Parts: sequence; C-alpha cells; structure tokens
Amino acid sequence: MNILKKFWNYLHQDSWHSWLVSIIIIIILIKFIFFPILSLITGSPLPLVVVESCSMYHESSFDSWWEKNAPWYESKSIFKKDFSSFPIKNGLNKGDIVLLWGRSTNKIGNIIIFEANTQHPLIHRVISLSPLSTKGDHNSDQLQIEKDISQNAVIGKAIAKIPLIGWVKLIFFEPLKSPDQRGFCR
Repeated sequence: MNILKKFWNYLHQDSWHSWLVSIIIIIILIKFIFFPILSLITGSPLPLVVVESCSMYHESSFDSWWEKNAPWYESKSIFKKDFSSFPIKNGLNKGDIVLLWGRSTNKIGNIIIFEANTQHPLIHRVISLSPLSTKGDHNSDQLQIEKDISQNAVIGKAIAKIPLIGWVKLIFFEPLKSPDQRGFCR
C-alpha cells in the first residue's frame, strides 16, 4: 500500500518525467483496457473511428445539400423524405469521431465502415442492400470498390458522432497528405 501511495505522489509531482510516466500509463490504459472493453461491448473491432476525408461532408444546410444532390439519389429511388429520416442525415466532417456498432443488420441510409482495397477502411452511406453498396454523401458518384461490398468486409455501423475531436489525431498526419487533401472540408 505504501508503494502505491509513493507512486501516486510521484505522478502528482510537477516534473517532466512524472508527466511522461502519466502519459505512458494513460496510453496503456486506453490501448489495453478501454478499447478492448469498448470493442467487446459494441461488437466491432474498431469501436471508434476518426473521419479522415471529406467524402461524407455536407457543405451547407440539409435542404441546400439535397437540392444539389437530389438527382443522383432520386435515380436510386431515395427521396428527400427518406434521406431526412436517415441516421446522421447531415453527414460527417473530417475530424469527427464516429462510434460504431458491429452487431446489426444493414439498412438503406445507415453509415457503415467497411474494408476495401484502400489504405484505411471506408465510411460511407448504404444506398443498396442487394448488392450491398454505398456512396459518400459528398462524392458525385460511387467508387467502383463500393458497388458490391461483402458482408464480411463490414466492420460496423455508425451510431453516433463526436464533432471534430478527431483533429487531435489528424494534426499529426495532415502534413503527410497531398496539399489538396489537407485541412478542413470546403
């Protein structure tokens, strides 16, 4: 008990090395306790995801966004009334953190995360169930890799978002991206 008390007092010291030890402990707790428990609860191997691109971005109000994008969605029999009832209907912004739920049935309008032949999993909205296919809300059309998604590739469904907090992670990787992919969505 005395050792724990000394260690606790050490962590409360105002020194760079106690600060460094505190950060290491926090990282270990998050990586080996928090994420595994959250993964077990949600049923998803990736329970929290940072949005890294602008493919789900809505640059204006829902009504203005719909006016611009209606022809594409209506050609797929998805109408404004349908879209306005979709979860997270106003899209996602680069830097949002998304909470995923892995144990669920896909529905048109859900935002899913799936493995594709890309560096990172994709996060797009389901537009068809047979075959399972998606589209980024900000993209003008579907990518070829999202036109027939295997159910085994689905990592989870977005159930909530925390706006812009993911920039804490993104600021470390933004300088490595091409200039046209850096910064906030426009």
